[in-house]
Amino acid sequence: MKPNPITGIHHITAIASDPQQNLDFYTQVLGLRLLKVTVNFDDPGSYHFYFGNSAGSPGSVLTFFPWPGASRGTVGNGQVSATTFAVRPGALEFWRDRLTEQRIPAEDAGQRFGETVLRFVDPDGMPLELVGTDDANPDATYSVEGIPQQHAICGFHSATLLEEGYESTAHLLQQLMGLRFVGRDENRFRYAASAAGAGAIVDVVCSPDGRRGRLGAGVVHHIAWRTSDATQQKNWHDDLVAEGFNVSPIMDRIYFSSIYFREPGGILFEIATDGPGFAADELADHLGERLALPQWLESRRTAIEQALPSLTLPHMAGKSRP
Repeated sequence: MKPNPITGIHHITAIASDPQQNLDFYTQVLGLRLLKVTVNFDDPGSYHFYFGNSAGSPGSVLTFFPWPGASRGTVGNGQVSATTFAVRPGALEFWRDRLTEQRIPAEDAGQRFGETVLRFVDPDGMPLELVGTDDANPDATYSVEGIPQQHAICGFHSATLLEEGYESTAHLLQQLMGLRFVGRDENRFRYAASAAGAGAIVDVVCSPDGRRGRLGAGVVHHIAWRTSDATQQKNWHDDLVAEGFNVSPIMDRIYFSSIYFREPGGILFEIATDGPGFAADELADHLGERLALPQWLESRRTAIEQALPSLTLPHMAGKSRP
């Protein structure tokens, strides 16, 4: 059976170097909620952090594998070259001032499809953007001291895929994943899910003369797309295999289930289910307050905790929007 169209970005996962530095930047500077402190299920000797809005909604979640001492990667073709958050249009001036106060250079990147873009990087050099848009939904935003609710990040706006050639990737996005073509701005091609909401947009930038990227700190590891449930995910698995893609088995990630494959340009794609969500193993009001481990690793908790770098977790002072 053909699966339903993809409904947008589920999450984006990147590589960081210093765990504490990464945690502090995304919670204290950008004001995201720390949703989960767990380990890389495929490498339990390293952390896996999840950040997002107050509910941990798909379309708001940015995750990291922090590898202490990791060398910095290089953003290039075959990678997600920018992760873009949505804010209300009036919030950009606030963020420009806030980043300047934090000694984080921010660059006005002009207009993109009629929306203003502010560009900066995280401590590992990962390219980030803020877009002021009327489509930013302030519901379930999360704010911390120093970030007024009306200026808080409202989940993802989009992601940018950097490709040597865009045609095969465009075919996958449109013909298989069900995204619609929105428009073109020079070498940037925009696609969007039919359902509005956070993370509904993806841009493909064609860079035929660009160099391939290299994975490392400050580089996106993979981008995950939303599907509603296990039935739809199985349909996606079968459909992609039938189209000739090398697709992983369905993997249990506790908070969602996942399949992985590489799109024609080489970027690692994941299709993840919307549920069961981050309250699967913690109370919703107490997410990210302790190391969460899957059942199959609980017997090794003491050894895992001793091997992981020590952390100072945030005070969880943010407030959910009522």
